[in-house]
Amino acid sequence: MSSCHTLTQHFGHTDFTIALAGNPNVGKSSLFNRLTGANVETAHYPGKTVALNYGLAHFRDKQIGVIDLPGTYALGAQSEDQWVARQGVLDNHPDAIIAIADATNLERNLYLVLQYLDLGLPLIVAVNLMDEAARAGIAIDPARLARDLRVPVVLTIATRGTGVPELIAQLPGARATPEYDIEIETAINTLSRALGTPPNDLTPRAFAILLLEEDREIVRSAAPAIVARARQIAAEVEARVGEPLCLHIPRARHALARDIARNAQTQRAQAEPLAVKLWRWSVQPITGIPTLIGVLIALFAYLFWVGGALAEMFAAFWGEWISPVIQSAVNVVLGNGALAQIALWGFDAGIAAALGIGIPYVLTFYIALAILEDSGYMNSIAFLLDALMKRLGLHGRAVIILLAGAGCNVPAIMGTRVLTTRRERIIASTLVVLTPCSARVAVIAGGAALYAGWQSGAALLLIALGLIIATGVALNRMMPGRSDDLVMEMFPFRVPTARVIARKTWGRFKEFVFAAMPIVLLGSFVMGALYETNTVWIFSAPLAPIVEGWLGLPAIAGLALLFAILRKELALQFLVTLALVQYVAFHVRARDCCRRSRAICSCNFLSARKINPKIATRNPKSNVRCVEKNFARRTRRSARRVRTRRNADW
Repeated sequence: MSSCHTLTQHFGHTDFTIALAGNPNVGKSSLFNRLTGANVETAHYPGKTVALNYGLAHFRDKQIGVIDLPGTYALGAQSEDQWVARQGVLDNHPDAIIAIADATNLERNLYLVLQYLDLGLPLIVAVNLMDEAARAGIAIDPARLARDLRVPVVLTIATRGTGVPELIAQLPGARATPEYDIEIETAINTLSRALGTPPNDLTPRAFAILLLEEDREIVRSAAPAIVARARQIAAEVEARVGEPLCLHIPRARHALARDIARNAQTQRAQAEPLAVKLWRWSVQPITGIPTLIGVLIALFAYLFWVGGALAEMFAAFWGEWISPVIQSAVNVVLGNGALAQIALWGFDAGIAAALGIGIPYVLTFYIALAILEDSGYMNSIAFLLDALMKRLGLHGRAVIILLAGAGCNVPAIMGTRVLTTRRERIIASTLVVLTPCSARVAVIAGGAALYAGWQSGAALLLIALGLIIATGVALNRMMPGRSDDLVMEMFPFRVPTARVIARKTWGRFKEFVFAAMPIVLLGSFVMGALYETNTVWIFSAPLAPIVEGWLGLPAIAGLALLFAILRKELALQFLVTLALVQYVAFHVRARDCCRRSRAICSCNFLSARKINPKIATRNPKSNVRCVEKNFARRTRRSARRVRTRRNADW
């Protein structure tokens, strides 16, 4: 059992600690979710996990600590994700490693398996994606593979849980030593005898292999005399084999992986699947570029029309069923005074705003993003836009990071770890900040596009795209260096699974609601208190020169923009709240209605104020719909007149 202090902090007492390792996009995070019940995001493109994820699994009265490592093709620490993956094993000292291999590309995956065996750790091999292998006509012989690797092998389908109990039952796995050609083995044995106690609890053989491969981290940490001895041995081997030993060892490892894979798998001739045909269509420039443009247009139309329809339904539902209940409860508890009015700003308008923005626009956006991720279309986009990204100082793989930023900027910035140079990480992080995230998309679709037309929403998205391109071009010219060439594994499409999409969407949406709700409620209470006590003008007056003079908005709108510093969607909530308050108050006053009456209008999510009680009595169910239906038309007609009014006149 591991006694590492780091793992104790994460897990407490565990009977076993395992690390999930493997190439990108082989199902590590899916297996992690299946074992722990966590909600780590999965996607059908590489680089989704760039940090260590920790979780607990329970199996037959045993508590198992699980570490999800970043997906890598090797352990050479050439990029930050490779370094994180290797140090996650060397620093945490798991009791066993479960190496997940893609059944459809076994040879490439076995290279990393052999590297983990070289580290001298107990290992179990999970050959995953067996459902895709079956569709491709590939069969795996687990007994033959286990005999050649000398470690347990289990066939799995992580998304369905197939083979997972059998996999855990094989703990703690087994140690095995890959055997290379005589020159490599002689060099390893010679250097191992000259070593003292290796760092990080590495075995002498593992430390010798890393030294002979000229691993930068190991060379930096080793004693100069040991490094000199390793280079002397490598030079002697190079003289005999005709190539540097740091290249000869990986070549021998690839050859061994190829031989083991060929012995363990068979493939029958089969027609090319439809998913592969669609994938080929999507990566050809002649057909791929128009397809990409069509997908982006369809995505915007989906957000605009579907989001708008859901917003109308939510507005009607909230105004007719929820808002009256909240008002009645507040009136019973607090009466009809100013305190009750402030409470309604938060519990009525605030909650309606958070859910009314989240459900129609943010939730629908997360569904679309999950489908794009799970289908593998992100890879095709990265390939198609590689030439454009070169002009921004990046390569096509950075497109995936920017698209991930459309969901949330924070994990996208963490995802820049997969980029190989500091220059690329700085450029990508800057562009991620400019990428419209789900909150900004909600503001665009739920504000500009809904009230000013879809043309305005599209124009704002194009402006954001132009700003990203201009900033990238400028940074590329100002920062010395050049971007690396695109070397990226391409994956054929997969049919998105409803379970994965639902889990991923719900996880993101739940995080959005829990993060936004406290801020929305607090902001609503503050805005309500300022408004009901007539002190809002004191705070908005200093903003008047900028907000009125430069932006052409009422000074009070500056408060909404200040709240947007906390969360972007708050600007939409407060701007529409203020607009509805002023609109209803203006028309109630014009019709000589009750001076302090209250209205409910959830036009696009919000509760507005001050509807005449007499009107509500005559037609209690139609007030919300009437105000909501005519709000956009009447507001546009009177916008110029209202905008020129002074705050005191409002």
